[in-house]
Amino acid sequence: MIFPEERVLVGVISRKRDMDVLKTERWYRIPQAQFPRGVHTEVVAFFLSSTVAKPDPAGIHYYGRKPGIELMYRRDILPNEPNHPRADEVYYQLHFKDIHPRIPPITNPTRRPITFIKTTWDRFEAAHVIADLYSEDDMFVDRVLYALQDRIDVHPARLWQADRQQDSAAPGLRIPCRFGEVAVSTEPNDGVYLLERDKNSDEILHEIMAAIDRMGGPIMMSLPGE
Repeated sequence: MIFPEERVLVGVISRKRDMDVLKTERWYRIPQAQFPRGVHTEVVAFFLSSTVAKPDPAGIHYYGRKPGIELMYRRDILPNEPNHPRADEVYYQLHFKDIHPRIPPITNPTRRPITFIKTTWDRFEAAHVIADLYSEDDMFVDRVLYALQDRIDVHPARLWQADRQQDSAAPGLRIPCRFGEVAVSTEPNDGVYLLERDKNSDEILHEIMAAIDRMGGPIMMSLPGE
């Protein structure tokens, strides 16, 4: 039995060989740099790119419960790829007892950009399309995130509604800077910039950029992919 409030993390599979590994060996990898505070979830779901899903449409086609997690170097997880540029980076290797089909799959008709999504089981169970996994606040934060990434080459820590119990700034963003960090949130809290819906996007971005400048500017990061 899975309870409605249990956490679901959606990851992306964009290579057929990674899908083969998931089905036959029942494990999946995530760069530690994507989740420096650890992977905390009861369920992991898998969004398959159009290349992997064909002839079916891209979407969430599978999920696994209660992953076992260990930290490994990429070169040890994938010994057949020793010369990969991220071979010496640390990954979480998530192990599953079983992989279950998601019937019907959760599709992405608007072709929304997909990296990782955090949601809850009740949303996951009821969803028909990717947008159903997001709260209104999550969608608002996403719009701010995409606009911010168009302005500066940074990778903020993305805080989802489902992270609220672990981080008081959720849903929102934490942006690493030279002299600390800038936190922005849809929830009013001390020390965070409040994302107000009645402000236009240019005003929001101007104020966030000013806060980043006051903190010495952003720390440029290049997060590893698959």
